[in-house]
Amino acid sequence: MVVVPLAMAIYAMVDCVQTDEDQVKGLPKVVWVFVILLFPIVGSIAWLIAGRPSPLIGGPAGSRPRFRQPRQRPPRGPDDDPDFLKGL
Repeated sequence: MVVVPLAMAIYAMVDCVQTDEDQVKGLPKVVWVFVILLFPIVGSIAWLIAGRPSPLIGGPAGSRPRFRQPRQRPPRGPDDDPDFLKGL
């Protein structure tokens, strides 16, 4: 009965530490670490629900999910590409 909460707390802690600071939601990353350490069960569940960034759907099986990045549309043709136009 102790193994599941301990494993969940370890997973949440490792996931929190490996997540980039700018992707953490809700609280600062340091606060999430203390919440997970002080309240292992509730803190882990809170991290997984409220603090963790939302992964994109899809991707290769077995790979770590990539997280949402700001969308930038690539230029459609050479006349829309600023780098190409600079070279003219």
